This record gives sequence, C-alpha cells and structure tokens, in this order.
Amino acid sequence: QVQLVESGGGLVQPGGSLRLSCAASRRTARIGDMGWYRQAPGKERELVASITSSGNTNYEDSVKGRFTISRDNAKNTVYLQMTSLKPEDTAVYYCYANEVLVGLVRAAWGQGTQVTVSS
Repeated sequence: QVQLVESGGGLVQPGGSLRLSCAASRRTARIGDMGWYRQAPGKERELVASITSSGNTNYEDSVKGRFTISRDNAKNTVYLQMTSLKPEDTAVYYCYANEVLVGLVRAAWGQGTQVTVSS
C-alpha cells in the first residue's frame, strides 16, 4: 500500500506563508486525485484543496486566492502553497492520495502536519 510522507508544517505569523509537501512512497504507483484536509481543535476535518491527475483543482471557499495546490506526477507528490495565513488556518493538515488499482480505488493518508498561525 502506498504510504504518504508529509513535510513543511510549522509556526508562522499572520500574513506569512508556508509550503506543505506530501510524497507517496512508491513513485510507480498510479495515483488519481490528491489533496489536503485539515482539522482544527474541536472541529470536523474539512477538505482544503484537491487536484486531479490532469491538474484540475478545487478549493474550500475560505482559502481561495490564498492557497495553491499543485502536484508533480512523476514524483507522486502534492504540494500546498499557503500565503496570507490567518489564525483560523491553524490546524493539523493531512494529505491524501487515491491509489488506482485494478477494480478499485484505495485512499492513502499522510500522518498529519501541524500548522500554527500566531503572533
């Protein structure tokens, strides 16, 4: 099964930027949609952004114009560039990838990376 390894979280001041990365353990795996969810304390996990294998993107309303999702299909890696960060963006961010197998699609999840926006 594909494993996902995240990196890039941390502490940043309001208005700052961070870039998250998420790489699949097997570059030869066939990966469909990839994306990022986040979960803040006391809240449900929400979809932040997603991207198809052909590059079509979708964003949660509150991050439109501030976050950019991209991917490198050759490396089976997805990125989330976050700018103009706000305290309400503070959460654990989880990446996911849909591994395409014969007859089924299997979801893989990253371990989560903390993003804290605070002065």
